[in-house]
Amino acid sequence: MEKNEYEWVKQTRQILLEQCTEIKENDFTRESGFGFQSIRDTLVHVAGCYHAWLGSFVLSETTSPLLTKEAIEKMQIGDIQLYFQQADKYVNAVFERFTVTFDDNIEKELSWKEGSGTVRKTPHQLLTHSITHEFHHKGQIVAMLRLFGYIPKNTDILGLSE
Repeated sequence: MEKNEYEWVKQTRQILLEQCTEIKENDFTRESGFGFQSIRDTLVHVAGCYHAWLGSFVLSETTSPLLTKEAIEKMQIGDIQLYFQQADKYVNAVFERFTVTFDDNIEKELSWKEGSGTVRKTPHQLLTHSITHEFHHKGQIVAMLRLFGYIPKNTDILGLSE
């Protein structure tokens, strides 16, 4: 994974986030019956993955990376965009700080999950996990949009203009 490849991830995410600004607010928080139930909750979950694995585990910049249910319920699309912007800062910091040690293991307990035991992963593995996790859930969000009567925009990397 290289920094320019992560730019593709951000571009496809931005397409989805922009579409989310165009849907009805009650559809943004409407429960779908699968995944993390709503588009809002799924987006927060996706960004939270970057915060937990990169911001907390890899970079040790936060010990409580995940938001409470009460905080999530108050979030609007703008708040979620800011949450992703902080996630992007974590990704950039990983690229900068772990250039030479990208594939070296980090071994420690999860700050956000008491009693988790020792976890041993590399920054490379956790960045890859965060990105594949995002694309998995992006597919769920696209499915939710379809269920709610919207025509999802193309969020595939191959759909990006050159």
